[in-house]
Amino acid sequence: MFLTPFVFGETGQTVAASTAYVLGVLIALGGLLNAATRQTGGLELIPAVLAVILFVSPWAFGFIAGTGLAWAAWIIAILIVLMVGSLFAMQNRRAIA
Repeated sequence: MFLTPFVFGETGQTVAASTAYVLGVLIALGGLLNAATRQTGGLELIPAVLAVILFVSPWAFGFIAGTGLAWAAWIIAILIVLMVGSLFAMQNRRAIA
């Protein structure tokens, strides 16, 4: 998400670009924190919560008007939620086995 303003050439939209920068860095840090810990203790939810915030951000910050950043926010947020959901599904499957 951090690179999407550069990819779509929308660095001039300051609210949308700054939202992408901040949430992109926070999602990456949440993932790195999750990868750095050995035990599962609920840290998996950090990227999921940030993804929900990312999904709502085009409406909340007003950059929904047909921008590539809005579409990127929605698509990336959905992918993150799906990845976190599959992680929980795999953990439940391992616990049962």
